[in-house]
Amino acid sequence: MVGEDELLFREGLIRLLTEGGMHVVAEAADARDLVRAAIEHRPDVVVTDVRMPPGNGNDGLCAALEVRRRIPNTGVVVLSHYIAADSALELFTEGAEGIAYLLKHRVADLEWFVDTVRQVAAGGCVIDPSVVQRLLAGAEGDPITSLTPRERDVLALMAEGLSNQGIADRHAITVDAVEKHIRAILRKLDVRPDRGEHRRVLAVLAYLRSNRDSEYR
Repeated sequence: MVGEDELLFREGLIRLLTEGGMHVVAEAADARDLVRAAIEHRPDVVVTDVRMPPGNGNDGLCAALEVRRRIPNTGVVVLSHYIAADSALELFTEGAEGIAYLLKHRVADLEWFVDTVRQVAAGGCVIDPSVVQRLLAGAEGDPITSLTPRERDVLALMAEGLSNQGIADRHAITVDAVEKHIRAILRKLDVRPDRGEHRRVLAVLAYLRSNRDSEYR
């Protein structure tokens, strides 16, 4: 289902998702209706804007989190006009499975957007690469600074949801080389092997937590 208060953008999202082979079971123009509709229709994924009525603050984000609490297996794709570390961190606080945080302009990349929604429906986790790049560029006094330039690139692609093979193809290196970089990243950021498959995203969240009071616009 889609939660978005701007009518034209909401209709655009519905059209894109439908053309991508998905069935939109409900739509909502405010946060309260989003929660009610999600409980009624139990969609596989909720796509919502961060800012929605009635408060026009982070009501959409709060609604998405409420849906997750009431229907834990529901995937959530949160869209934002700008990079907000606090919002991104709050979204992932209760777990990383089946969650994505994207900037709105990414919707224009239909293939990538639809693929991201499918990843979330399957339990995957994606952080917009623009968010990752901006955060990494501003890192100071943090374990992130110990990463080499190539490790930073690999970390950004990990957050984008790429597989090891996808990262290898992007950088024209072997999968073995990618795995070596990932092991180094997880070691330097102290992300333990027992954290499960989403430790790739936890590596990025380690930086988000260290900058939770900052917003990059």
